[in-house]
Amino acid sequence: MISRESFAGWYRNRFVWVAVILLVVSTGAVVLVNRADQQTEPADLHGQITARMRTTLEQVDPGQHNHAGHGVQQAATQEKPAVICGVRVYGYEPADVTALADVRTVYGFHLCGVAEQKRPWDVAVKLAGPVIMDMSTEPPGIQVVEATADVRFVDRLREMFPDKYEEVALKEALTESEMADQRRRYDAAAGL
Repeated sequence: MISRESFAGWYRNRFVWVAVILLVVSTGAVVLVNRADQQTEPADLHGQITARMRTTLEQVDPGQHNHAGHGVQQAATQEKPAVICGVRVYGYEPADVTALADVRTVYGFHLCGVAEQKRPWDVAVKLAGPVIMDMSTEPPGIQVVEATADVRFVDRLREMFPDKYEEVALKEALTESEMADQRRRYDAAAGL
């Protein structure tokens, strides 16, 4: 049995308190490090695909988005303006993979704005529409759905997209949160 004197002696022992403080501090440090690691990398495959899709579209020249009829005015410095993209992933193939390296094709939507300095979003050159990314190549291949003189947009989309993604590609674009994030990043890149 523990007497009051032995408990009081233990309670007053500075070495016990040093050990308790070290234990609490090290536990807190481990928790903070683990939290920081989880925030720097997307935890799920869908998040990883979204990040890769956005990064790929933002790094390529706007002409490589394969949109017809869009030109970007170059400033006298010939510095290329940033391309800021919002994306939405509809799905990917093969659908049963669990690692980004195993994804071959991504079906989704993109809305990109060319962030020329001091040019507001409303008048910026924009590239938008359903997109297919071939993730089996480096850099990933980008194919957008566009109408031609002979084929309507809807028919072209149905030719390119699998049946399970056709309807969502015809109706849905970016989520509100993705659009808000894109506008914030665009304003920063355009110096607004």
